[in-house]
Amino acid sequence: MRLDILRSLNAERAARRAAVVVTDIATGAQRFVAAVDVDADPLRDVLLSHLRSGKSGMEETPQGRVFLTVHVPPPRLVVTGAVHISQTLAPVARLLGYDVTIVDPRTAFATPERFPDVRLIPQWPDEALPPLGVDRYTAFAALTHDPKIDDPALLHALSRDCFYVGALGSKKTHARRLERLKANGVAEAALSRIHAPIGLAIGAVSPGEIAIAIMAEITASLRLAAAPSLPSSAGQERQIDLPSSGLQPNAHPPAGHGRVAAGGG
Repeated sequence: MRLDILRSLNAERAARRAAVVVTDIATGAQRFVAAVDVDADPLRDVLLSHLRSGKSGMEETPQGRVFLTVHVPPPRLVVTGAVHISQTLAPVARLLGYDVTIVDPRTAFATPERFPDVRLIPQWPDEALPPLGVDRYTAFAALTHDPKIDDPALLHALSRDCFYVGALGSKKTHARRLERLKANGVAEAALSRIHAPIGLAIGAVSPGEIAIAIMAEITASLRLAAAPSLPSSAGQERQIDLPSSGLQPNAHPPAGHGRVAAGGG
C-alpha cells in the first residue's frame, strides 16, 4: 500500500470515518476513497453496497475487475436506561460486534452486578453523552420511559446523525415526546427518524423478546440499502417491571420498581 493511502486511511480510522481502498486487479494500481467522497465516485453503487455490509471483496465494474478493501468503524450502541430490556440487549449487541455503553444516573440500577462486562456511566445524559463522540456509526436507544433522562439523550442523538434512534413507549407516549422535542426546536425531518414504538413487530412481550426486536430493527437500519418502512413493535401495551422514574438529579431511586408500559401501541 502506498504511504499516502496508508496515511489517509489511518486518519479516517482515527476519526471513526469509513473508507475504501480500490485495487485494480489488472494493474495493481490503488486509490483511496473516503466515505464522504463516495457519492461522486464512478463506482458509487458498488462502494455503497460494500460500506453497508462492511465486507471487502472482488467486483466486476465498467472500469475492470477491482478488489475493494473496506474499512468501517465498529458500530456502537448507546442506551439510556439500566432497565430489564437492557440486560438482554447489551449482551446480544456485544455478540453482534457492538461496543455497548449504558447511561443511567440511577445508581441503584446501573451496577456491574446487573450489567457485567458492560460500560456503565451513572450520569445524566447531558454530562455523559458529549464525551462519547456519538456519530453516524452509533445506534441509540432510549429505554428509561423517563422524559428527564430520555429527552435530553434523544436531542443529542438526533444532532449527531446516529444511524439509528429508537425510543421505548406507546404511540400515545411517543406523541407527547414529539411535542416536547418539537418545543425544543427539533425539526420534523429529524423527529421522523425516531423509531417508536421501538423494535420490529414480532409480537415481543418479555424484556428479552423486546431486546431481540430492537436489535433486529437496528440491524435493518445498518445493513439495508434503504431502510424500508418496517413495522414497529406496536400492538398492545406490554406491562413489565422497569425502574421507577420521577427522580431528581443526583438522587438515588427507591428500592422498588414501578409498573410502566413498554413499547406498546
